Amino acid sequence: MRRKVTIVGTTTWGTTIAIMLARNGVATTILARSEDEAAKLISDGENNRFLPGIKFPDGLMVSHHIQDVVGGGEIIVIAVPSYSLRNNAVLISPFLNTNSVVLSATKGLEIGSNKRMSEVLSEELVHSDPSQICILSGPNLAKEIVMGSPASAVVAGYDLDSVNRIQETFNSSLFRVYDSSDVVGVELAGALKNVIALGAGFCDGLGIGDNAKGALITRGLAEISRLGVAMGAQQITFAGLAGIGDIIATCSSSLSRNHYVGQQLALGASLHDITESMDNVAEGINSTMAAKEISLNLGVEMPIVDVTYRVLFEGLHPNLAVSDLMERPIRSEW
Repeated sequence: MRRKVTIVGTTTWGTTIAIMLARNGVATTILARSEDEAAKLISDGENNRFLPGIKFPDGLMVSHHIQDVVGGGEIIVIAVPSYSLRNNAVLISPFLNTNSVVLSATKGLEIGSNKRMSEVLSEELVHSDPSQICILSGPNLAKEIVMGSPASAVVAGYDLDSVNRIQETFNSSLFRVYDSSDVVGVELAGALKNVIALGAGFCDGLGIGDNAKGALITRGLAEISRLGVAMGAQQITFAGLAGIGDIIATCSSSLSRNHYVGQQLALGASLHDITESMDNVAEGINSTMAAKEISLNLGVEMPIVDVTYRVLFEGLHPNLAVSDLMERPIRSEW
């Protein structure tokens, strides 16, 4: 059954989801932030800022009328940066249909509160049942998907009916969707893998080889799994699409924003200059800050997160970060 879907967020990922669904015959509407933005998207027939040259499929609608678009959506997809998710939730909350399923497609943690996106949504969507809030994650590089390459994802939620509604709507011959009940694990894996992608970028920027990058990815996975379990996640989730699947994609692809940031830092650019040059948000920057604070509060050892934090915010050179990791006391792998 194909349901009406509303996309909140004219980001690269939000636009990609909208195009993917519309290509498959799903009645999809993008909610623009303003009348001017809606008019430009409609006039251009594409998102020139984030996906230039990718034309909107027939049937994909764009509107700034929040009451109509949100109120008429059976599945509401929120695909905005983590720093603006709370504000967007406040905006749409009064217009949500109580039967609508809300799907977070944002991979990040809220700075200040260190909360997961579903926790933020549960607080702000006051008229919605928290069990109807689900999470989408996995190895989903937007530009590959919008170009028609096959991909897989996982949808996590506490209510199986809500999860299945999304799964049935999103699944296609090019986008295979699995289900999960581990909301905490899927969310944390999606947010924390970006921290590891920054480290993988350090390795490539320094030119220290694939052995070093393979070790960093593996030990990074161990770290984020430890933190996830301490926060109530299932360890097996980190071996799935939201964990190792997404890590493989974001640590190896030139399309990964977080890998790009890490690589550019290793090549000598400043964090300020790198982020100013980017249209999209590298969520790993804020997620590193949140992960370090959470790990300290829970007493979870995360040496890769620690050195990544020091590179980002304390001026540590990536070369010295690698040295610090290599010179740690020897220990058993497990």
